[in-house]
Amino acid sequence: MTQYLIRRLMIAIPSLLGISVILFTILALAPGDPFEELATNPAIPPDVRANLRASLGLDDPIHQRYFAWLFAMLRGEWGYSFVSRAPVGDLILQRLPTTLVVIGASQILALCIALPVGIYAATRPYSIFDQIANTLAFVGFSLPTFFTGLLFILLFSIWLDWLPFIYRANIDATGWRWWWEHLRQSIMPVMVLGLFQGAAWTRFVRSAVLDVIRLDHVTTARSKGLPEGRVIRRHIVRNALIPVVTLVALQMPIVFGGAIVTEQIFRIPGIGSLLISSILANDTPVIMAVTFVFAILVITFNLIADILYGWLDPRISYR
Repeated sequence: MTQYLIRRLMIAIPSLLGISVILFTILALAPGDPFEELATNPAIPPDVRANLRASLGLDDPIHQRYFAWLFAMLRGEWGYSFVSRAPVGDLILQRLPTTLVVIGASQILALCIALPVGIYAATRPYSIFDQIANTLAFVGFSLPTFFTGLLFILLFSIWLDWLPFIYRANIDATGWRWWWEHLRQSIMPVMVLGLFQGAAWTRFVRSAVLDVIRLDHVTTARSKGLPEGRVIRRHIVRNALIPVVTLVALQMPIVFGGAIVTEQIFRIPGIGSLLISSILANDTPVIMAVTFVFAILVITFNLIADILYGWLDPRISYR
């Protein structure tokens, strides 16, 4: 197990380095200048602007700037924001927990929907339940998250006045009231992401279970007189979850992309909204750091998926 993790990390490290090279090169060659406002400000002398650019290394060659950024990042120094002048690491640490909570809760909701509905629909193919589940799944993943988010705001915030549609980081409450307010304002963004992912995964779970349910070892287990519930749990679901784990891991970039849109709709102070505001302000250090954090999270989830393979399928060896 330890050797397997080391091998996977040895693959992940070059992948992260390659991603960082591509991201840094694209951002360095992108049009726009973060100091454009300084250049048009007559109150700032040209020599001050030149010294500021030189201190940040903006006039150095791209490869020199990249290695300077890489070695600083390895030391835990991610630079300073051009806009807020605050350390980039502090900005990310302030917003990352909110994003992880919203995404984590939405993925748990998606799995709680996809697994039971997909499995039950596959064990009763072409039944009324299966047809209703397929119809709702098609509708669910056909609607984009920004449309669903606006629909939820219109229904639950404006018409029914049940839930707040603006996420507030600072809540003037303590104790259970504080937890309840955070829960209320998290319901709609979690539901938007969770229902979208749950609808897509329901179709995939159903298809994976239908593929396994026809295999010979399932027929053999039933012929031995095993209860149907045990056959489904131990011989069908466990094998059917292997491609589902792959799907969940590979769709993490889509999940984070949907989280960026959802955070903009509900004004969630997460890492996605930080990325959007940094792109609009051409804040290169923050953009580079946030996108690199997204890459780390995606590779981490893929590593977790590889580890789960061995638990789901004993035929997969870690050696």
